[in-house]
Amino acid sequence: MIIFHDPRSAEYSRDGHVDTPVRVVRSAQLLSYRHPEWEWREPATADRLTLLRAHTHDHLEAVGTACDDFDSDCPAYPEVFAHAARATGAAVEVGRAALLGEQAFSLMRPPGHHATQDQPMGFCYFNHIAIAALDALDHGAGRVAIWDFDAHHGNGTEAIFTGHPRIAFASVHQFPGWPGTGVTSSGNIRNFPVAPRIGRSTHMYAIEQALEFLVFSKPDLILVSAGFDAYVDDPITEMTLEPEDFATCGRWLRETGIRAGAILEGGYSEELPDLIDNFLVGWTAR
Repeated sequence: MIIFHDPRSAEYSRDGHVDTPVRVVRSAQLLSYRHPEWEWREPATADRLTLLRAHTHDHLEAVGTACDDFDSDCPAYPEVFAHAARATGAAVEVGRAALLGEQAFSLMRPPGHHATQDQPMGFCYFNHIAIAALDALDHGAGRVAIWDFDAHHGNGTEAIFTGHPRIAFASVHQFPGWPGTGVTSSGNIRNFPVAPRIGRSTHMYAIEQALEFLVFSKPDLILVSAGFDAYVDDPITEMTLEPEDFATCGRWLRETGIRAGAILEGGYSEELPDLIDNFLVGWTAR
């Protein structure tokens, strides 16, 4: 397992904001302690040409020059462009490592799957997984699948890829719930909305069905928007998954036999480091 991580991803914060530096700090500490054999790499920062794969020039300009908050979810942090571009760079390197047959995970913030072509939202400034998928298509992948089991709909990823002939996207998410999208499916897009407090078995069945849809598309690469906010004790959702369920997700990914990489999206409970570890151990187990 390769972990792409830059400690600078913990160097910004806002009082009262749920996306805190401790999410990645404690996760890095736990993973390095439990798995000394895993390889850690500091990713390169995505350049503007790379970011333009999924975003407009105006969007990059807005993020790069922001003085006022975009909204309460997306503050204008100092150096937010650089922080987000490093997370995008990590996702791109995850995809390239996966194409070479490596298992790789991006432990970075901010997350990305809510960012659209021209709008930051939901803690997200650039859509890392979308850019990684497009990069993979230019580096040997014929088709790419994106499996999003974050508790919030990956609306930005869907908006970027609706109708794309070489990308399949599946999202499993709480509905009703923010951002209030992801209730219909068509073509290369499959949404699996699940009700708040729905039983674990029903939720896990939806996650499994989403992965089966993606496998049916015969991808050369699966990229995972790995959000851990469907955990029963997450402070901003109303879901019921337990730690062992994330291990099951990892096992299902391994059992596809398809090259894969994953990036951190949401997950805001104190147990996040263990939830990530469960997923990665389930994925890497032999």
